[in-house]
Amino acid sequence: MIPILYSYRRCPYAMRARMALTYSGIQVVHREIELRNKPQSLLMASPKGTVPVLCADGIVLEQSLDIMRWALAQSDPDGWSVVDESTSQSWIEKNDGPFKTMLDQYKYPNRYPDLNQEVLLDEASALMLKPMEESLQSSQYLLGNKISWIDVAIFPFIRQFSMVNPQRFNELPHESTKRWLKQHLDSELFQSVMHQYPIWLD
Repeated sequence: MIPILYSYRRCPYAMRARMALTYSGIQVVHREIELRNKPQSLLMASPKGTVPVLCADGIVLEQSLDIMRWALAQSDPDGWSVVDESTSQSWIEKNDGPFKTMLDQYKYPNRYPDLNQEVLLDEASALMLKPMEESLQSSQYLLGNKISWIDVAIFPFIRQFSMVNPQRFNELPHESTKRWLKQHLDSELFQSVMHQYPIWLD
């Protein structure tokens, strides 16, 4: 049975799951959801109602990182998962934790009127972009000169951050990070997972 993937095109969590599945050559039945009108089949599979959700071989994976790990366990032709576990965990905890919080605050200023956007930009840059810049000045990717699942897991969030205020992002002194971002944006892998799908209706 072909796995079913519930997804939302612009969700960074869903993006990294789709990229891992595509890289691993795993065919899925793509079900694009509407966040304001979630299908009952999604809620039955995963009551929390967030994406991505992968239903495969009698299992339900409700977290994007679990989907990435599952995909790589099936097939990892370029060795994405051959990385230092401690360093990988450190990057993921920083990205999925405090940086994601700052990203939401920066992206939705109307929800956080008491927060200064320029201060948020500086804090997010110090937390995530500056360490990335330091790593990328000496190597092509975050963990060396070969792409890993960490690059793919973090990329959609940096993409989203850069899109909040593109002009301001371009003014930041992080040229290696911008190059890394553009490389992912232009990649065949990313382009291949950004197709427009019709909304799934049960």
